Amino acid sequence: MLASLAFAAPARAGDPHVLVLGRISDDPKAHYEQLKPLLDYVVPRMADVGITEGRILMARDLQQMTSYLRRGRVDWVTETSANAMRLEDRAGAQPLLLTERNGVSDYRALIFVRRDSGIASLDDLRGRSVAFQNTSSTSAYVVPAMQLLQHGLSPQILLSPMDRPDDRSVGYVFAGSELNIATWVHKRLVDAGAMSNLDWNDPHRTPASYRRDFRVIDQSRAYPRALEMVRGDLDDRIQARLREVLSEAGKDPDAREALLQFFRTTRFLPIDTATEAALRDLRDGVKRVRVEVE
Repeated sequence: MLASLAFAAPARAGDPHVLVLGRISDDPKAHYEQLKPLLDYVVPRMADVGITEGRILMARDLQQMTSYLRRGRVDWVTETSANAMRLEDRAGAQPLLLTERNGVSDYRALIFVRRDSGIASLDDLRGRSVAFQNTSSTSAYVVPAMQLLQHGLSPQILLSPMDRPDDRSVGYVFAGSELNIATWVHKRLVDAGAMSNLDWNDPHRTPASYRRDFRVIDQSRAYPRALEMVRGDLDDRIQARLREVLSEAGKDPDAREALLQFFRTTRFLPIDTATEAALRDLRDGVKRVRVEVE
């Protein structure tokens, strides 16, 4: 059966025949169109474990998705790795697979400054300001905040780019997009910016005319771009079959268009030892950022 849409009325919890794919969304209609083709691909291939229907359920924020997972309203959710670790911590969700998008499964967080800023290292950021994207971003908030904390620096939220931190802290503001981050640094509204190496190399997010004036002062280890998560009490047979179907989708021509719609996914990969190590580091960092920054 084709996927149905549930913006406000969730599927009944515990229905063993319905697979519910969830998404945290500020644009449910657009995200529904991205999710539906893959769910329609998956559901018929799960009939042997009793799945006959697929539904999509949107959450307005992390708190609502946490509630859905705890109450069994969502079975499967695709998320950034930082949000995935938050859902693991708060809702008992479990990583199922690593998601490769546009042929890339991991990325690094960069912290950069203007070349003429006189800033040569993270130590020089004391008393200065940095632009992050938003609280959901792994590479443009959580990981760079972790880097600052690990370096003995204390992030302090600012009222605006015009605000200044005290001499012992690093002030931070949210710019909303990678292009805004690059623009704010270039125009000296803030002293530093943070984003992934992928966005750094994307001229739509970091114009070449800006990048020529920038210098990277710190780079993180590699972290997963995205993860497929399942609720912790999902039936083992359903979980195993979902892993199998998604793992095989990258080699199936019939799945190509559905994967493309699914946030330009190219394939799903097993969570190997290197990914597990990165997730352990990120899991600890997410908790530390929540306690010491948020």
